[in-house]
Amino acid sequence: EVRLVESGGGLVQAGGSLRLSCVASGYNFEDYAIGWFRQAPGTERTGVACISPSDGGTFYSNSVKGRATISTDNAKNTVYLQMDGLKPEDTAKYYCAADRLESLRFDVIHGLGRSPHTGSWGQGTQVTVSS
Repeated sequence: EVRLVESGGGLVQAGGSLRLSCVASGYNFEDYAIGWFRQAPGTERTGVACISPSDGGTFYSNSVKGRATISTDNAKNTVYLQMDGLKPEDTAKYYCAADRLESLRFDVIHGLGRSPHTGSWGQGTQVTVSS
C-alpha cells in the first residue's frame, strides 16, 4: 500500500521560503513519480510540480515556475519542494501523490488535481503566506 507523509509547512511572510517534504513508503520508490498539489479553501486541488525519481525529470506549473524546485533523495524515499519568493496566493494545503509520470505531468501542466491511480494522498501540510 502506497503511503505518503508530508511535512514542512508553516506560516511565513511574503518573500520567504519553505521546504516541503514528502516521505513515501509501501512500494518501490522508483516505480512511481511524485507530484505536489495544493488546494486553497473553496478551490479545486491543482498540480504544481512533479518529478520522476528514476530519471530526475521535472515539470512545474506556470504558477510556481522559477520560484519552486522539486528534488528527490532516493536513499530516503523523499521528495522535496523548495519554494522561494512565496506569495500570499501560495497559501494552501499542499499534498503529494504517487502516480505515473505522464498522469502527474498532465495534471501539473493543465492545473488539475485528479486522484492518483495509486489511490493515495498524504494528509497534507498547510502553507500560509502573510502579506
